[in-house]
Amino acid sequence: MAPKKRRVAEEEPRKPKLPMRVTRSAAKRAVNTNSVDFVSEAPRTDVPKKKKAKKVVNKEEQGNEISKAAKTKTIVIEHCKQCNSFKTRAIRVKEGLEKGVSGITVLVNPNKPRKGCFEIREDGGETFISLLDMKRPFAPMKALEMDKVISDIIDKIK
Repeated sequence: MAPKKRRVAEEEPRKPKLPMRVTRSAAKRAVNTNSVDFVSEAPRTDVPKKKKAKKVVNKEEQGNEISKAAKTKTIVIEHCKQCNSFKTRAIRVKEGLEKGVSGITVLVNPNKPRKGCFEIREDGGETFISLLDMKRPFAPMKALEMDKVISDIIDKIK
Protein backbone atom coordinates (compact mmCIF):
# COMPACT_ATOMS: atom_id res chain seq x y z
CA MET A 1 0.00 0.00 0.00
CA ALA A 2 1.25 3.47 -0.88
CA PRO A 3 2.15 5.82 1.94
CA LYS A 4 -0.19 8.74 2.68
CA LYS A 5 0.79 12.15 1.45
CA ARG A 6 1.90 14.54 4.12
CA ARG A 7 0.20 17.88 4.37
CA VAL A 8 2.19 20.93 5.21
CA ALA A 9 0.83 22.61 8.35
CA GLU A 10 0.79 26.04 6.70
CA GLU A 11 -1.60 25.04 3.92
CA GLU A 12 -5.30 25.10 4.53
CA PRO A 13 -7.20 22.02 3.54
CA ARG A 14 -8.44 22.38 -0.03
CA LYS A 15 -12.09 22.46 -0.87
CA PRO A 16 -13.10 20.30 -3.79
CA LYS A 17 -13.77 22.45 -6.86
CA LEU A 18 -17.05 21.89 -8.57
CA PRO A 19 -16.84 21.99 -12.35
CA MET A 20 -18.61 25.01 -13.83
CA ARG A 21 -20.62 24.92 -16.98
CA VAL A 22 -18.92 26.51 -19.92
CA THR A 23 -21.40 28.82 -21.60
CA ARG A 24 -21.01 31.03 -24.62
CA SER A 25 -21.08 34.16 -22.50
CA ALA A 26 -18.38 32.79 -20.16
CA ALA A 27 -16.25 31.88 -23.13
CA LYS A 28 -16.67 35.36 -24.64
CA ARG A 29 -15.79 36.94 -21.30
CA ALA A 30 -12.65 34.82 -21.12
CA VAL A 31 -11.60 35.87 -24.62
CA ASN A 32 -12.26 39.53 -23.84
CA THR A 33 -10.28 39.49 -20.58
CA ASN A 34 -7.45 37.35 -22.03
CA SER A 35 -7.91 34.85 -19.23
CA VAL A 36 -6.34 31.46 -19.67
CA ASP A 37 -8.51 29.53 -17.23
CA PHE A 38 -12.07 30.68 -17.82
CA VAL A 39 -13.66 27.55 -16.39
CA SER A 40 -12.69 28.37 -12.81
CA GLU A 41 -13.97 31.96 -13.04
CA ALA A 42 -17.15 32.68 -11.19
CA PRO A 43 -19.82 34.73 -12.94
CA ARG A 44 -19.67 38.43 -12.13
CA THR A 45 -22.20 39.44 -9.54
CA ASP A 46 -21.15 43.05 -9.14
CA VAL A 47 -22.62 44.14 -12.50
CA PRO A 48 -26.19 45.39 -12.07
CA LYS A 49 -28.77 44.05 -14.49
CA LYS A 50 -30.46 46.40 -16.90
CA LYS A 51 -33.98 47.27 -15.92
CA LYS A 52 -36.71 47.19 -18.50
CA ALA A 53 -38.58 50.41 -19.01
CA LYS A 54 -42.19 50.18 -17.93
CA LYS A 55 -44.76 50.96 -20.54
CA VAL A 56 -47.10 53.74 -19.48
CA VAL A 57 -50.63 53.17 -20.74
CA ASN A 58 -53.38 55.71 -20.43
CA LYS A 59 -56.91 54.65 -19.59
CA GLU A 60 -58.07 55.84 -23.00
CA GLU A 61 -55.50 53.64 -24.72
CA GLN A 62 -56.65 50.66 -22.67
CA GLY A 63 -60.20 51.25 -23.83
CA ASN A 64 -59.03 51.40 -27.45
CA GLU A 65 -57.09 48.14 -27.04
CA ILE A 66 -60.16 46.41 -25.65
CA SER A 67 -62.33 47.65 -28.51
CA LYS A 68 -59.71 46.50 -31.03
CA ALA A 69 -59.67 43.08 -29.40
CA ALA A 70 -63.45 42.93 -29.61
CA LYS A 71 -63.36 43.81 -33.32
CA THR A 72 -60.76 41.21 -34.31
CA LYS A 73 -62.09 37.70 -34.39
CA THR A 74 -60.07 34.53 -34.30
CA ILE A 75 -61.08 31.62 -36.51
CA VAL A 76 -59.55 28.20 -35.89
CA ILE A 77 -59.20 25.70 -38.71
CA GLU A 78 -58.36 22.20 -37.51
CA HIS A 79 -57.39 19.72 -40.19
CA CYS A 80 -55.99 16.22 -40.10
CA LYS A 81 -52.42 15.64 -41.28
CA GLN A 82 -53.25 12.20 -42.65
CA CYS A 83 -53.89 13.38 -46.20
CA ASN A 84 -52.81 16.43 -48.19
CA SER A 85 -56.39 17.22 -49.28
CA PHE A 86 -57.14 18.44 -45.73
CA LYS A 87 -54.23 20.86 -45.88
CA THR A 88 -55.11 22.29 -49.30
CA ARG A 89 -58.71 22.96 -48.24
CA ALA A 90 -57.60 24.54 -44.95
CA ILE A 91 -55.19 26.88 -46.73
CA ARG A 92 -57.87 27.79 -49.25
CA VAL A 93 -60.33 28.67 -46.48
CA LYS A 94 -57.68 30.66 -44.61
CA GLU A 95 -56.77 32.76 -47.65
CA GLY A 96 -60.44 33.31 -48.53
CA LEU A 97 -61.34 34.47 -45.00
CA GLU A 98 -58.34 36.81 -44.78
CA LYS A 99 -59.29 38.41 -48.11
CA GLY A 100 -63.00 38.59 -47.32
CA VAL A 101 -62.89 39.97 -43.77
CA SER A 102 -60.46 42.66 -42.66
CA GLY A 103 -58.91 42.41 -39.20
CA ILE A 104 -59.49 38.67 -38.78
CA THR A 105 -56.99 36.19 -37.38
CA VAL A 106 -57.05 32.68 -38.83
CA LEU A 107 -55.15 29.94 -36.98
CA VAL A 108 -54.47 26.62 -38.69
CA ASN A 109 -53.94 23.72 -36.27
CA PRO A 110 -53.00 25.64 -33.10
CA ASN A 111 -53.16 22.33 -31.20
CA LYS A 112 -52.53 18.75 -32.27
CA PRO A 113 -55.35 17.87 -34.69
CA ARG A 114 -57.67 14.91 -34.31
CA LYS A 115 -57.55 12.02 -36.78
CA GLY A 116 -59.88 12.38 -39.77
CA CYS A 117 -61.03 15.84 -38.66
CA PHE A 118 -61.84 18.97 -40.66
CA GLU A 119 -63.36 21.66 -38.47
CA ILE A 120 -63.77 25.42 -38.86
CA ARG A 121 -64.83 27.28 -35.72
CA GLU A 122 -64.69 30.64 -34.04
CA ASP A 123 -62.27 30.64 -31.10
CA GLY A 124 -64.39 30.01 -28.01
CA GLY A 125 -67.66 30.22 -29.89
CA GLU A 126 -69.64 29.05 -32.88
CA THR A 127 -68.68 26.04 -35.01
CA PHE A 128 -69.13 26.62 -38.73
CA ILE A 129 -68.18 23.19 -40.11
CA SER A 130 -67.40 20.05 -38.18
CA LEU A 131 -66.51 16.84 -39.98
CA LEU A 132 -65.11 14.35 -37.47
CA ASP A 133 -63.79 10.79 -37.64
CA MET A 134 -63.85 10.58 -41.43
CA LYS A 135 -62.51 7.47 -43.07
CA ARG A 136 -60.83 7.30 -46.45
CA PRO A 137 -61.66 8.52 -49.13
CA PHE A 138 -63.02 11.47 -47.05
CA ALA A 139 -66.19 11.80 -49.14
CA PRO A 140 -67.99 14.34 -46.87
CA MET A 141 -65.06 16.76 -47.08
CA LYS A 142 -64.53 16.32 -50.81
CA ALA A 143 -68.24 16.94 -51.43
CA LEU A 144 -67.97 20.46 -49.96
CA GLU A 145 -67.88 23.41 -52.33
CA MET A 146 -65.17 25.47 -50.69
CA ASP A 147 -66.15 28.79 -52.33
CA LYS A 148 -69.67 28.44 -50.94
CA VAL A 149 -68.33 27.45 -47.52
CA ILE A 150 -66.05 30.51 -47.41
CA SER A 151 -68.85 32.89 -48.41
CA ASP A 152 -71.21 31.37 -45.80
CA ILE A 153 -68.62 31.83 -43.04
CA ILE A 154 -67.95 35.43 -44.10
CA ASP A 155 -71.70 36.15 -43.96
CA LYS A 156 -71.98 34.63 -40.48
CA ILE A 157 -68.99 36.63 -39.21
CA LYS A 158 -70.33 39.95 -40.50
